[in-house]
Order: sequence, then C-alpha cells, then structure tokens
Amino acid sequence: MTGIMADRPDVRSQRLYLTAALSAGAAVTCSGDQANYLLNVLRLADGAGLLVFNGRDGEWRAQIARSGRRDAVLHISDQVRPQQGGPDLHYLFAPLKHARLDYMVQKATEMGASVLAPVLTQHTQVARLNLERMRANAIEAAEQCGILRIPEVAEPRKLEAVLAAWDPVRRIVFCDEAAPTRDPIAALRAIEPGPLAVLIGPEGGFAALERQALLARSFVVPLALGPRIMRADTAAVAALALVNGVLGDWC
Repeated sequence: MTGIMADRPDVRSQRLYLTAALSAGAAVTCSGDQANYLLNVLRLADGAGLLVFNGRDGEWRAQIARSGRRDAVLHISDQVRPQQGGPDLHYLFAPLKHARLDYMVQKATEMGASVLAPVLTQHTQVARLNLERMRANAIEAAEQCGILRIPEVAEPRKLEAVLAAWDPVRRIVFCDEAAPTRDPIAALRAIEPGPLAVLIGPEGGFAALERQALLARSFVVPLALGPRIMRADTAAVAALALVNGVLGDWC
C-alpha cells in the first residue's frame, strides 16, 4: 500500500486551523490574516488544495477560491481524518519569558497536553502573560505537526488557589528534584490510570512552604527527572514524555 495511511497525519500538505464548523460542501471565508498568509506568503494559486481543522470536526480537504485581490474562500470537500482526542493531561507550569515560553507551549501541544495552565508561585519571574500569544503558538504547533486537538489555555492562578480548588481524582505529577523515588518510571507505574496533570516549577524552584503544601496533598505524586538539573522548558518535554510513555497514549 502506498501513500499516507488514513490514521496518520499528512505532514507534507499545508494545514490551516479554522474556527468555523467543517462539513462537506461548506464554504468558509478566510480572515484577512489567513487570506494574506495563503495568497501572499505561501503564494497558493486559485484552486490549490490544503487541509483544514478546527479541533472539533476532524481534518478536511479544502480548495482555495479567490474572491478579490485580498480575499479568499475555502471550499470544504471531504474528511481526511475524524476528530481525535488524546491523553487527559493538564500541563501546569510557572510562566517563563518570551521565546522560552513560546517553545514550551509548542512542545506541550506536540506532546498531547489538553490544558495549558499557568501557575503563579513565589519564585515565578513572569506575572503577566499574553494568553492570545500562547494560543497562537499552540495553534501553530498543531498546524505543523498534524495535531487535531488544540489545548485549552487557562487563566493564570496562584498555586495555593489551584491546590485549594483541585479535584483529587486528577493526580498531579509534581516534578520535584528532591523526590524520594529516584526512578521516574517506577514512580509513574505506581499511579493508577486516570486523569493526570504535570506540574513544573519556576527556574528558582518552589519555595519550601509551597513544596510542603504540595507534598501534603494525597493527589500529588513527586517525580524526579534524573540526576541533572533541567531548565523549565526542558523539564516540560522530559516530564510529558515520561508520563505519555508510562500512563498516556504512547503505551
């Protein structure tokens, strides 16, 4: 059998995220930015094909139809892939600055996080976040990597508020360099399957009282990430890979 398998993303074709509902025969008018990107940046010709998705209705083939020098309409034809879910995995993190935050959001999206939740701690260096930029980075990662689900971007909340309102059914994998179990695989295998969250702290680590508050919760599982200290964006990739490999949709 040649060609792209039906259950695998076509990473060679141009993909575009839309907010409109998608169905056979639908016509979706592009926003000004989208039309400019397709017509002037990518220089796609009238009638050119691409793939579109909205995070709800799966992935569809579409054809571009110019409706003026600067406008375009996408005509939806047939579905390529049905909507796919992913692990029920929330990613909680202390915000980082600019490019490193962009990178972390993109990688968490690629690793299958369903929610991106900024958490403010005592040592957090960034208190104000551009949530629209975070969402744009998540969409860009999904477009480039064949992902059909866009993670929810939550409002920043203080750690104490997060813990006070937490549903204990969802276990928090707390990335803690001082965790008593040095084997991360063994620590994760001790967790029963179910909804999960991964928590990564700020560059300066959690304050002593914050760490005590985390370890006092029955739903928190401390996890060491090996013998080396990692930067927060690196720790995010390592932790999400471990969780997906042991408890997520990689296993």
